[in-house]
Amino acid sequence: MCGILGLLLHDPTIDAASEICEGLSLLQHRGQDACGIVTCGPKGRFYQCKANGMVRDVFDATAISRLAGGMGVGHVRYPTAGSSNHAEAQPFYVNSPYGIVMAHNGNLINTSSLLHFMDAVAHRHINTSSDSELLLNIFADNLQKTGKFRINEEDIFTAIGGLMEQVKGAYACVAMLAGFGIIAFRDPNGIRPLGMGSRKALGGGPGKDWLFASESVVADASSFTDWEDVKPGEAVIITRSGVSRRQVSQPATFAPDIFEYVYFARPDSVLDGISVYRSRMAMGDALADEVERVLRERNLTVDVVIPVPDTSRVAALNLAQKLGLPYREGFIKNRYVGRTFIMPGQQMRRKNVRRKLNAMAHEFADKNVLIVDDSIVRGTTSKEIVQMAKDVGALKVIVASCAPPIRHVNVYGIDMPSRAELVAHDRTTDDIAAAIGADLVIFQTLPDLIASVRQFNPSIAAFDCSVFTGEYVTGGVDEAYLAGLEQLRADNVKQRMEVGGLGTMEGKGGGAAKESREVALGCSGPMNGADSTVGLHNSHSLR
Repeated sequence: MCGILGLLLHDPTIDAASEICEGLSLLQHRGQDACGIVTCGPKGRFYQCKANGMVRDVFDATAISRLAGGMGVGHVRYPTAGSSNHAEAQPFYVNSPYGIVMAHNGNLINTSSLLHFMDAVAHRHINTSSDSELLLNIFADNLQKTGKFRINEEDIFTAIGGLMEQVKGAYACVAMLAGFGIIAFRDPNGIRPLGMGSRKALGGGPGKDWLFASESVVADASSFTDWEDVKPGEAVIITRSGVSRRQVSQPATFAPDIFEYVYFARPDSVLDGISVYRSRMAMGDALADEVERVLRERNLTVDVVIPVPDTSRVAALNLAQKLGLPYREGFIKNRYVGRTFIMPGQQMRRKNVRRKLNAMAHEFADKNVLIVDDSIVRGTTSKEIVQMAKDVGALKVIVASCAPPIRHVNVYGIDMPSRAELVAHDRTTDDIAAAIGADLVIFQTLPDLIASVRQFNPSIAAFDCSVFTGEYVTGGVDEAYLAGLEQLRADNVKQRMEVGGLGTMEGKGGGAAKESREVALGCSGPMNGADSTVGLHNSHSLR
């Protein structure tokens, strides 16, 4: 999962970089592996700064001061397909035609045919194993076909419409054309979130500033109003002269990813008209009914409800209130350790669980404890948490999950690398409890989860629930594809990407840098200036 952001200030003399940086910090929960900003300054020049690391570490005052221009695009990422090396930090840039920058959240599923098209027909070089760079080049190739010295909105809509016919998968994108404006579009199924807002222009004047972002919380923090979602299959073009919107794809099933509401999104965000906070409250109410039923069947009682911070707090509180049970904060979180689910290696995830959480003995000792978590994915975190509770004296540990068992691979941008690593794959509920060391595991039912979210926007007829059902809304996902994806995205593959490593993706030569030759990304200055290496991932000296 990644976070994307685009900002256009009506006054081009005001630099956008500091505000983009602040926005990315609000999206940091969506990715902690790498981040980047590209701005567009005088004479259409691009300025970039991107690297592996957190927003606060990559963007200091000096870095931000070098990012000139009143519009820009930002990105935070964690690795799914491809490797974790510096070359894949976004936004990506291509100089032809016109100078284009793009940030992408999602994952494409027909990369094999697209790579062949790039090689055999478009004759464009793909330098990394990231499908985001591939998506950018599809867009660039479609714009190239206009053959014009200067393009207009109609040409851009045509190019994006063509892109949506060519690519399959999940993609929410923000792009920027040098000296022109910012562009946003969303896949026909609307799987990944993207919205837009406006405000009165900084510095006064009659115009407006415009924002695109993955989540509405960015708009709230920067005083942008009139927030609305980019529609599935819609493209939006914003220049300092105006806003153009058009539906550019054929109608398809609108199916936003339900896991956004379960785990990824911030609770103070609103996605597709649904409050994440209120949906989690409803999940807790529904889960309370299921917990009550199962405990009655098993003739068990619970003394206290304890959430796994932070995502499950809202649901756990509602569950406790509905069941008339005490709610206690039994785990104290170290806020300086990242989210273990999105850490790139299994060993790192396991090691950091106990660094992240500490159990307070007096809330567990001699009690039957109900631990509420948002979901159980690999089981790494859950197993450590259960053991921590028992180590400090819990009599029985029952785990309740706000999500159903996750038994299938996600192909739309969530890092669930192989079915074998999913603790629920080919296991019964009792088997899962044994695997994580719990006395009992209780899962939310899928109908209850869907109802918990959908009640806040009944116009959404379906959600992407593929991690629970194995049904993929875009089609085009078969066993051969899943097997190849698992091999690509396995943790050990990420650790040994080599030159030409795109071959592990779809049999196409190309490029991630070998670990020993990996280079650092930094602030490159004007990307289409005199330095011909600027814009490539290796624009700095080797380490």
